[in-house]
Amino acid sequence: MKDPLLSLPGYSLRRAAAAMMAEFAARLEPVGLRIADVSALLVIGANARITASQLGRMLDIQRANMVPLVARLEDAGLIERTPLDGKSHSLGLTEAGEAKLTDARRVISDFENWLIGKVPAEHRDHLVPALDALWRN
Repeated sequence: MKDPLLSLPGYSLRRAAAAMMAEFAARLEPVGLRIADVSALLVIGANARITASQLGRMLDIQRANMVPLVARLEDAGLIERTPLDGKSHSLGLTEAGEAKLTDARRVISDFENWLIGKVPAEHRDHLVPALDALWRN
């Protein structure tokens, strides 16, 4: 049977993204984190005094979806809020959050090495710049 979709770059990109995200999610499961959780922990850990609004903008997460994400991480003891000014709070990692992020970084490193290993060697140096061109421009 012929599959006319295989010649469409957008279709291949969607299928590749879905397959890789499913693999990554499965690898994170033993750590007890979701992809959004890890993304948030990475950004919070790299940006002292970041607010939930700034985090949402950086991760392109709608405000309505940020509330349960932050609440889930806070309830798990992975992040804490600190008063920033009269109405805002900054987010920071707790010791447990730092430890969980260390575990997640090991998973991320293994996953990234596995992922890049699936790409033919001659294309590896161009993969990230090509993907970045699709969403950053």
